[in-house]
Amino acid sequence: MEKRQQILIRGMGALSAMGETVEEHRRAIDEGKCAFQPIGELMEFSRSDLPAAWIADRGLLRHRKWSPTTMAALHVARQAVAKAGWGAAECEDAVLLFGTSRGGAAGWLEPWPERRGFPLMAASNAMHGEGAAAVSIELGIRGAYQVISTGCSAGVDALGMSMLHLQAGLAKRALVVAADLPLVGALLRSYEATGILSKDGTNDPYGAGTTGIFPAEAAAAMAIECGDSGDVKVCGYLANSDAADPLGLSFASGQLVALMQKARQMYGEPVAICPHATGTFSHAVAESSCLKSVFPEGTPSLHLLKPYLGHGIGAGSLLETVILAEYLKNKQLPPNRRNISQIAGFPMPVDRIECHGSIWKIAASLGGHNSLVVLEY
Repeated sequence: MEKRQQILIRGMGALSAMGETVEEHRRAIDEGKCAFQPIGELMEFSRSDLPAAWIADRGLLRHRKWSPTTMAALHVARQAVAKAGWGAAECEDAVLLFGTSRGGAAGWLEPWPERRGFPLMAASNAMHGEGAAAVSIELGIRGAYQVISTGCSAGVDALGMSMLHLQAGLAKRALVVAADLPLVGALLRSYEATGILSKDGTNDPYGAGTTGIFPAEAAAAMAIECGDSGDVKVCGYLANSDAADPLGLSFASGQLVALMQKARQMYGEPVAICPHATGTFSHAVAESSCLKSVFPEGTPSLHLLKPYLGHGIGAGSLLETVILAEYLKNKQLPPNRRNISQIAGFPMPVDRIECHGSIWKIAASLGGHNSLVVLEY
């Protein structure tokens, strides 16, 4: 029987308040840096004290033709392709999977500072697919591109779907990109009305006093390809839906539990998990209950990244996966922020630890969509 080729991560890109490269993100986490500032320092909003995280160099997001979200996507896509060593021929042969929750809302719903109008691009600026189209145009990617918009799990779903493309023989390589810029008045007001924004600035996703998310800008990219050996591998992907609640993670539906149980059966025991851990109280209760149900012995260590990064909406799940893969390159796992609450029985190390085995990244979306991707060195 022919040996199945592995799916290898060849290059990555990252952009958020924590830095403009993957390496800057890793250094910032190692140093325990804080990405959050009061949103009032960036824009007018009724909750000027709301902690948020945004890309420092606003010039990176300004362009006459492309929307701000597209510019963030291009920034990370170019990094990933360069790190992978792909030239024109490799890009031409690649497929592109683009994950986003809010698409080009930034710069479309409200004016973007210093952006000149470009009437010919007015329609595409309002499309979720503009970022994918722009990456394909600018990088010369002539394989199919697909847009995944499953809410906060969009980045992980884009990675999972790209893996399936390669396994099905539809392409030899794929560029996975995710970008979201949710710090827009109209979007923040909708989040506030839904009740998911942090009420008091508590940065402790599993704490009894957690009250909501810290919204954040984020973009990330991965260049992956089929190969026999080397680097960090994407080993598995699963997804399902709660079909139970339009807003919260529904423990009663049992679907996140079912997803993790299936992952154990298909991919074995994880040594570590990076959970979704949004910061809303309902999610803290539901996700911790699901983890305890699947792992009553509490063996995997937990590594929470939103206390560093904030919630990058659809792009955040891929950004967290990129950071996990960056640590895995050195057979390590990222530290947790100190003084955050634990789930009883689950180790939550505050220092970098060695990693030998597979790790899971879990993501969940409004509407009840659950996703899980498996990485391994």
